[in-house]
Amino acid sequence: MSEELVELSERLRPLYTRLAEHRLYRTLETIDDLRLFMESHVFAVWDFMSLLKMLQRSLTCVEVPWVPSRFPESRRLVNEIVAGEESDVYQGSPMSHFELYRGAMQECGADLSAIDNLLRELEGGAEWSRALARSGASRAAQNFVRTTFACIEEGKLHATAAAFTFGREDLIPDMFRGFIRDQDERLSGRLSIFRWYLDRHIEVDGEEHGPMALRMIAELCGTDAVKWQEAGEAAELALLARLELWDGIADALMERRSAGAMLLS
Repeated sequence: MSEELVELSERLRPLYTRLAEHRLYRTLETIDDLRLFMESHVFAVWDFMSLLKMLQRSLTCVEVPWVPSRFPESRRLVNEIVAGEESDVYQGSPMSHFELYRGAMQECGADLSAIDNLLRELEGGAEWSRALARSGASRAAQNFVRTTFACIEEGKLHATAAAFTFGREDLIPDMFRGFIRDQDERLSGRLSIFRWYLDRHIEVDGEEHGPMALRMIAELCGTDAVKWQEAGEAAELALLARLELWDGIADALMERRSAGAMLLS
């Protein structure tokens, strides 16, 4: 790992610690809590694919006639990541990790209306911000998506790569996966897809996609100190946005719990 990547990782360590120790994980107690979590978190799973597609469009040639891009290692890396994220195989069937997550929501009875509204609007030709506003997504989810697309629309490839790399699902701590396992056993396997999704991300992000993405950042930033600074800022913004999303979901859980307690009193 290059000296610049080591310095960047150290710079981000306090944010990783805050995410790993976030109160959200202690707030989740029931399957209803998990459903509320997934109904917002699915938007982070969805916009992750837009970051990835921005990278693919910029690092590879998707036009005809074809010409080679100027980042040979990164174009290979991003194509490998796209294959895994967009066309993984679950129980013999190819599907994207977003489609897998949506299936996990359906399996456990989470409300799909907001994310499906977003997709329907986009398929109808709506601009992303209008589709998001009409979707019915939580305020926390909408704010998260806006942060992602602000990075995409800024158009700085190295910054997009940093936002993509440092906000991945391998940030989810063991205590959350333990909660999912316990709930799945209690519900006789109704969280089996979600368990597979989490385990798959730990596997591919830690062993394959994570190291690939780090090499991509190193190639895109090179020895340019300004690019390294901008990559660090983009990574911090992505992690802060994730913290704000977690705050919003935790607040919503507590508000619902307080409302329920008042009704019972």
